[in-house]
Amino acid sequence: MKILIVDDHPLIREALRHVLPGLAADIHLYDAPDCDSGLALADAHPDLDLTLLDLTLPGTHGMSALQTFRSAQPALPIVVLSGFDDTDTVLAALDQGAMGFIPKSSSNDVLLSALRLVLSGGVYVPRQAIAGEYGLGATRQEEGTRRQQTAADIGLTERQAEVLTLMVQGKPNKEICRELNLAEGTVKVHITAILKALGASNRTQAVLAASRIGLKLGARGGNS
Repeated sequence: MKILIVDDHPLIREALRHVLPGLAADIHLYDAPDCDSGLALADAHPDLDLTLLDLTLPGTHGMSALQTFRSAQPALPIVVLSGFDDTDTVLAALDQGAMGFIPKSSSNDVLLSALRLVLSGGVYVPRQAIAGEYGLGATRQEEGTRRQQTAADIGLTERQAEVLTLMVQGKPNKEICRELNLAEGTVKVHITAILKALGASNRTQAVLAASRIGLKLGARGGNS
């Protein structure tokens, strides 16, 4: 397993180097203090499994670091690790294609659990962000039950699950069409069905809803 850490605080990078080996025995970690050197490492290691990205890097503002990485490395899963945890920031990161958002105030156990979820094809959203968007949070008992659900459990077909996976990754309709070899009209029909199944009115709400029920998504689709 190979993970890239991009954060301008040396203490954060060092702390993650001590915590992340809890994910796997055979793990290779790379770190960078800024966006440019992070991108250079990503180019040098095309087999990276994941990038942990801070939003407030030198020379960046808002979501620009995430946008830059998503543009340069569209196939690389990115999890935001940030000192901010307000709902607006979390939603903006998810809307830009982040596969997860982990507040820096999270415990080591939460961090590792969140990364395991992302590596297995899920999306991690902090509970407080979900509560902020929906007006309430699920109880621990409800969360435990919901985490057992699959795409089929909520009425999604295998193809719709593939479309949702690409939506979660921030792929626009045209790119989903290319990756799945589908007509744009067909993709729109699938997205409508996905939003209805998740009780969502847009893509960001769909990602939040999928996270809230613990929906596990598979690897990126590519078959027709």
